[in-house]
Amino acid sequence: MGILDCAVSRHTLPTFLLYLCCIFGPSLGTELSFVTCGSVIKLLNVKHNVRLHSHDVRYGSGSGQQSVTGVMTIEDSNSYWSVRGTLDTLCHRGTPGRNLHSHYFASPLSSNQEVSAFGDDGEGDHLDEWTVQCGGSVWKREEAVRFRHKPTDAFLSVTGEQYGRPINGQREVHAMADPSQHSLWKAMEGIFMKPSEIPTGSRDYSHLHTEF
Repeated sequence: MGILDCAVSRHTLPTFLLYLCCIFGPSLGTELSFVTCGSVIKLLNVKHNVRLHSHDVRYGSGSGQQSVTGVMTIEDSNSYWSVRGTLDTLCHRGTPGRNLHSHYFASPLSSNQEVSAFGDDGEGDHLDEWTVQCGGSVWKREEAVRFRHKPTDAFLSVTGEQYGRPINGQREVHAMADPSQHSLWKAMEGIFMKPSEIPTGSRDYSHLHTEF
């Protein structure tokens, strides 16, 4: 089956934001078989077995923004990301953080397209928007998907380059023009939100339905 754009829940459009969200304590699972808007998850790069990660270490070149890397560690709370809607997409608001972001700066190791964490309290710009691409009409938890950066059409990828100090051994995360085995990701540990009953067009986030 070909790769198709798919929504993260029945209430959203394909375009979404991922933003960094620190969670302390054990990960919580669910019986839901698909990823929903408002979920807080870790993302595993299938090819390189690293989880998408960020921390308060800035790039020394390019944008100078907060770096995004891939880590082997499973337990690190800085590897949680929340699935959000864009400005014109109905979606639940989550814990303030920085958005997954890309632009035409060169990444420091491979000189591909830099990926960073950007914005304050979850408020960034149009360069934070990504589209999930999967094999059906929804993002299933067990399948590998791709994330296409909407403004530049590049794919979130890892190709194996490793950083030295102060983040020794962490992999470079970047965006590449063409899809490949390096751009396949799976949803792993996290908290998956049940679909809410908020009426279409409402922006009232006070009735968030969770599974815990």
